[in-house]
Amino acid sequence: MIDLTGKRAMVCGSTQGIGKASAMVLAKQGASITLVARNEDALKETLKELPSNSSQKHDYIVADFNQPESLKKSVETYLANGSEFNILLNNSGGPPGGEIVNAKLEDFTLTFQRHVLCNHILTQLLITGMKKNKHGRIINIISTSVKEPIKGLGVSNTIRAAVANWAKTMSFELGPFGITVNNVLPGSTETARIYDIIDRTSVKSGKSKEQVKADMLSKVPAGRFAAPEEIAYAVAFLASDEASYLNGINLTVDGGRMGCL
Repeated sequence: MIDLTGKRAMVCGSTQGIGKASAMVLAKQGASITLVARNEDALKETLKELPSNSSQKHDYIVADFNQPESLKKSVETYLANGSEFNILLNNSGGPPGGEIVNAKLEDFTLTFQRHVLCNHILTQLLITGMKKNKHGRIINIISTSVKEPIKGLGVSNTIRAAVANWAKTMSFELGPFGITVNNVLPGSTETARIYDIIDRTSVKSGKSKEQVKADMLSKVPAGRFAAPEEIAYAVAFLASDEASYLNGINLTVDGGRMGCL
């Protein structure tokens, strides 16, 4: 049984999909949650849904990952009261699909800001407390494209790989302070993004959405998409004391789809 009682987690992109599922699971395991997203109404609704007991205190920060400096100011203001975190889940929606040869320069710039720069900003802000306490868990939701680039997701493939190498480098530097930095690589997961990919593929290929989905599932030995909660439990494990000797890894959660080790 994973026990995160007494831990505080900052969970980004936490009003939908894997981010929301992770917030729910971490709260279920006893952690106090600070939700981070740009839609305050959605944050308020998610806050109401979080499992809670008398020892937990949940709250939220309104921040837009398309505006890194604004994100930094919002979190700095929050931390000014002396708050410290044990767990940071870096998570943000991926860019629209498309072949890399057709990608615009600004597509790379915006995605790099949203994923690499925002991850870096949050990590720099939160590691002061983690270093003081000699304990920290930084977990990044990225993609199986780190190991096998996915056709039709050119910008995402590029930036996800940058996040993986950023995280590995950070793991070398933070390991001596009792802080681990790990990545979770979800396969096809039952979220709005997977259905957006199905819709786009259907339009481009001329196949029905049902056929596109069937083609995707045929490549997964498990024969289904992941539930967001299945990704979230991998996050919870990496956030736990039981995972204290795992550092700098890419944990694939894909139902066995990828052919590489």
